Amino acid sequence: MGTWDTIRNTVTAEFADIHDVEHLTRLVVRLGLAALLGGLLGLQRERAGKEAGIRTHMLVAAGSALVVFVPMHSGMGPEALSRVLQGLLAGVGFLCAGSILKLPTEEHVRGLTTAAGIWMTSAIGMAAGLGREVTAIVSTLLVLGILSLIGPFRRLGLRKDDPPSKDD
Repeated sequence: MGTWDTIRNTVTAEFADIHDVEHLTRLVVRLGLAALLGGLLGLQRERAGKEAGIRTHMLVAAGSALVVFVPMHSGMGPEALSRVLQGLLAGVGFLCAGSILKLPTEEHVRGLTTAAGIWMTSAIGMAAGLGREVTAIVSTLLVLGILSLIGPFRRLGLRKDDPPSKDD
């Protein structure tokens, strides 16, 4: 076998992680769904004037789906996959911490809802990556409901002792 055959065979082997059309379809559906659901959450946050918008939420959701999809389809057992999930949640928690601000001139902390939303977006992406599509969709609807309804309820004065959050 010549040098060019060796190079061709090596390159072909490097791109052989998709074994068949079913595997490719599963990858596209899970990553696509994660990105779509993350985009819906990001759109809500963007429309509310928050810094973390569509792109951030799409990337967090799709990245989380990919981080769980690859090891799951590489033959990792449940215990190893559990460690991947723990690491992912801790890493996203670190990302979320960057969105929380305590300004010296303000009484309240800002960014808690954004941080919680990014963390939940990651969890939704993980659900999609694990093949729990219905769980991911229902969770997204729940989060959209929470983000959309809590602000109006507060403005109605249902909790008069609680000042409106700057991060609603």
